[in-house]
Amino acid sequence: MLLRLVFTTLAILLVTNVYGGIEVDSITTAIIAAVVLALINSIVRPVVVFLTLPISMLTLGLFLLVINAAMLYLAAWLVNGFDVGGFWDALIASFIISVVVALLHGLIQSRS
Repeated sequence: MLLRLVFTTLAILLVTNVYGGIEVDSITTAIIAAVVLALINSIVRPVVVFLTLPISMLTLGLFLLVINAAMLYLAAWLVNGFDVGGFWDALIASFIISVVVALLHGLIQSRS
């Protein structure tokens, strides 16, 4: 779990440098944002996914991208110094963060 928080923090920092839609004031803010995002994804996201299951099935799972963006936007709303420009910025950034975390996790798994 700690490794996943480190990966998420690194992904947030990478997105802020690569994509202009997200801004983070400091590394500490990125760490706090990663922790808040982890809490949101473990508490709020399952409820939202369950409630929107018919829409997710209808869109063949693409609505999960919207849910990820909403969770990132919620984290930005809760953490001072972590700013997301808008919904589309959150959608693109959440996709990039998900891909980076998955790649880092896969890289570590392949070396073990």
